[in-house]
Amino acid sequence: DVSSDSVITCHGSVHRLTCDSGVISVLTAKYGRSDPQSCNEGRPAEQLRNTGCSLDGTQDLVKRSCNGKNSCSVRAASSEFGDPCVGTYKYLEASYVCQCEVSLFVCLFVCCFPAEGQVISVYGADFGRRDRTTCSYKRPDSQIQNVDCWAPTSKVAQSCNGKHYCSITASSSVFGDPCIGTYKYLDVTYTCEGKQLIELLTTVSLRKH
Repeated sequence: DVSSDSVITCHGSVHRLTCDSGVISVLTAKYGRSDPQSCNEGRPAEQLRNTGCSLDGTQDLVKRSCNGKNSCSVRAASSEFGDPCVGTYKYLEASYVCQCEVSLFVCLFVCCFPAEGQVISVYGADFGRRDRTTCSYKRPDSQIQNVDCWAPTSKVAQSCNGKHYCSITASSSVFGDPCIGTYKYLDVTYTCEGKQLIELLTTVSLRKH
């Protein structure tokens, strides 16, 4: 399983997310206060009392700033996010994972280790759009509004299962176009497993179909 990292940054400081290998994928992010312990040093009790303070839209903002990058910085300040609770001392908290790097057009699998006998096992793949943040950089709103646009595809599994690495172009010419006018991306769920198990799973799948 991929382990996640969590970072808490007090108001006024710079919030940094980093990946030594791969790129950032933000899981959660919130700006406000959910407990009296975090960022409480030197603060009067009245600034820590409100633990139900959270700003809507924080996660989307951090995703837009950080997803797909090796590192990013976001200032934990009301000037950046707005102030959901005046008088409360706030902080920015985010959890994230480091994923294999995926470009907008070519999905490269580089996380399986030949020396350990590991190969790719694709659980599922969709081509389209499920949210407004992924692959949204410098895209007009009209191209990212349709989030009910996706088409399951078995082509990734056919191309990649059982290999140490593979590359596949994320384009409509390969997967078809489930929603003309929407900027799409390839979303793949996979793991690295032992080769003997992969061969068994592939054989079972072929027999079923």
